[in-house]
Amino acid sequence: MLFRKFISVCLLLLISSIFFISEAQNKNRIYLQYIDTYKDLAIEHQRKYKIPASITLAQGLLESGAGRGTLARKSNNHFGIKCHKWQGQKVYHDDDAKGECFRKYRHPKESYEDHSLFLTRNMRYACLFELKSTDYKGWARGLQRCGYATDKAYASKLIQLIELYELYQYDRKGSRKEPKKTEIVILRPVYKAYGLLYVEARDGETPESIAKEMGFSVRKICKYNELPKDYPLEEGNVLFLEKKNKKATKQFKHHTVKVGESMHDISQRYGMRLKNLYKINHKDKDYVPSEGDILKLR
Repeated sequence: MLFRKFISVCLLLLISSIFFISEAQNKNRIYLQYIDTYKDLAIEHQRKYKIPASITLAQGLLESGAGRGTLARKSNNHFGIKCHKWQGQKVYHDDDAKGECFRKYRHPKESYEDHSLFLTRNMRYACLFELKSTDYKGWARGLQRCGYATDKAYASKLIQLIELYELYQYDRKGSRKEPKKTEIVILRPVYKAYGLLYVEARDGETPESIAKEMGFSVRKICKYNELPKDYPLEEGNVLFLEKKNKKATKQFKHHTVKVGESMHDISQRYGMRLKNLYKINHKDKDYVPSEGDILKLR
């Protein structure tokens, strides 16, 4: 009996090790180097301009290919900003059309500064500054809606980068005020949907904080919801207290992707496991949903 328990523990440790190794392998070393190089600059700009550091880093990664793209290497342009009324140096590069005009900078820091000024001075993006500087999902969706890029999966790609590389941690560092701590204990109602018990998060909470409040194992809550323990939740986010279903309930057969929705968002919405959502739709882990895509739920 003891031997069987020993074997079970060993298998559990092996599976956990494989999971964490797999997660680490999903992270691109070049992307990690880029983040390490520019994270302090992104945090500084959040404090100065109220643009989430995670958004700045994710846009830099995506638009510049982690600093390896032609535009970044030849003109230090890390955000794909075109000339418009630019009075500085210019370069010409094929993008949506052939030979388009792009801004050229002496140093990547100038590109970061100009990116912040481009967003703060352009009325098109004014609505974004009404959002919290920790609301990276709102910012990502807003950038797509406001026309920063023509890619229908632009918001989803930014969100995927932020969550894969845990860039949201820099938003907390860039916030001017730390959230006020309170000792008041508020009873949290428990709901039921899709045959599953769940709670709704308050803004700024994490799976870890909710697990501790509810007297649950942090590891189990994170496993049920397929989230890291320090993942920042938004007001109203659903956190399941038991293992999700393999597929959506009978009344939900398909889902049409909205701006900025991730596969994880969709899996949480219908109380189904993320790996099953990929499997049912014959998608691999690199798939990023685009606005308008139709996904099967069962």
